[in-house]
Amino acid sequence: MINVLLVDDHELVRAGIRRILEDIKGIKISGEANCGEDAVKWCRSHPVDVVLMDMNMPGMGGLEATRKIARYSNDIKVIMLTIHTENPLPAKVMQAGASGYLSKGAAPQDVVNAIRSVNAGQRYIASDIAQQMALSQIEPEKTDTPFASLSERELQIMLMITKGQKVNEISEQLNLSPKTVNSYRYRMFSKLNISGDVELTHLAIRHGLFSAETLISSE
Repeated sequence: MINVLLVDDHELVRAGIRRILEDIKGIKISGEANCGEDAVKWCRSHPVDVVLMDMNMPGMGGLEATRKIARYSNDIKVIMLTIHTENPLPAKVMQAGASGYLSKGAAPQDVVNAIRSVNAGQRYIASDIAQQMALSQIEPEKTDTPFASLSERELQIMLMITKGQKVNEISEQLNLSPKTVNSYRYRMFSKLNISGDVELTHLAIRHGLFSAETLISSE
């Protein structure tokens, strides 16, 4: 039996995934969490084989939660299930320790196949996302975005900033000093040739990492 933890801050999304999986032989929903902090805690105190993880959530986001879970146990496999499929996010997520990456627009059977594949020790990346990642290596000038220059930590802080989180909130959630968070911010601004958080959000929208509607709905 594959024990699956559902992690998403939207109850409706979790309910939809639950309906997909509840009748699948060999797969069991062992728990649910609505934030990264609770996901990490659950993995440390309950039997979990596979985590279906959302990227953008209040508090600790999916990227940091994935990193923490991967450090805690090599046996727990994380699949990022998110609306964000543009480079460089998939590559950064896989580097953080995820075993799979799926769009929330994936077919139900793709979700089932991903769970079974990562539980068997394989990686599973949706074909369109895998193609995009491959092209970014072969023809970087055609697929690259300004965000490809960011480190994993800078990208993580970028995601938190675009959700409207302030420096003190970010420092508390990531266990970093406000001074360190600001250092990452200014380094990121320099790499992207921008001057502030609002400009950063506009850049993310312009390059397809987010839509204005997504940011509004996440507030």
